[in-house]
Amino acid sequence: MGCGRVGATLAQSLEHRGHSVAVVDQNPDSFRRLPPDFGGKKVTGIGFDRDTLTQAGVDECYALAAVSDGDNSNILTARVAREKFGVQHVVARIYDTQRAEIYQRLGISTVATVRWTADQVLRRMLPLGATDEYRDPSGNVRLCQMDVHPDWYGTTMRKIDELTGARTAFIARYGTGQLAEPLTVLQEGDVLHMLVHATEVTDVERTLTHPPHQEDAS
Repeated sequence: MGCGRVGATLAQSLEHRGHSVAVVDQNPDSFRRLPPDFGGKKVTGIGFDRDTLTQAGVDECYALAAVSDGDNSNILTARVAREKFGVQHVVARIYDTQRAEIYQRLGISTVATVRWTADQVLRRMLPLGATDEYRDPSGNVRLCQMDVHPDWYGTTMRKIDELTGARTAFIARYGTGQLAEPLTVLQEGDVLHMLVHATEVTDVERTLTHPPHQEDAS
């Protein structure tokens, strides 16, 4: 739902991957953003209107992305698709970060556009400690990119997990993601991505951005 730049790009990407796609937008001129060879449905209407969603094939759909430029429209569309039509895989684009967190807790996956963009820019400018990359719908578990003090280099993932109480999900080494084994050693330049309980992010961040105790890291 929403055929702006994000919606049009998403529709093309899904179709190129072999999926059947329907695009909904209340402005028919928006469909001009789609390529001439786009083979999916183009439905003019309000995204949270049940008749519009039915015309788009919501009864048979696997997933819905609400990515218009309006928070209210996106949330209403996501809720109607999930609660009235039983669509399990629903994502809503939200600009208001506080509202995004609320809907995350209600089980609606959200992408908080402004926060995500700002975090990504800051991540490239300054050490931030921990940056959210994903939260499960309940908000209990977070996947975070973690900054680490250089003294952690040379420490195994098993020891890092043990000392932080978190779990290493993967590392990015020389720009390539790879699953970390317990005996994988953290190297300079590695980007560490960890699964952390939401209530423990600050503690894990504090641990990793300070040197480990010499006896602990050994």
